[in-house]
Amino acid sequence: MEELRVLLSCGAGMSSGFLASSARKAIKKQKENMTVEARSKSEITDYLNSIDVLLLGPHYASELENYKSMAEPYHVKVDVIPKDIYSHLDGARLIEFAKEIGKGK
Repeated sequence: MEELRVLLSCGAGMSSGFLASSARKAIKKQKENMTVEARSKSEITDYLNSIDVLLLGPHYASELENYKSMAEPYHVKVDVIPKDIYSHLDGARLIEFAKEIGKGK
């Protein structure tokens, strides 16, 4: 199975950074073939050609369609991180969510 490359993004990348760290621990424990990184919203365009899934902080839900349009030429799937996963920094649930979004990649 090909590695699933996931980028998390929130405003400045701080909250998503904590969530990415939690997800990396779960990936290691579960031996998943996946990478999870976190970057600020302003850096997203720099990474579109090297990721499979873009997950946005819940506070950017209103911008989802804009990001989907931006990512479409790169065949990147985009969604919003569920609030409960985001607020609990639940890395294990995040990787399951990302795998579901990335199916068919």
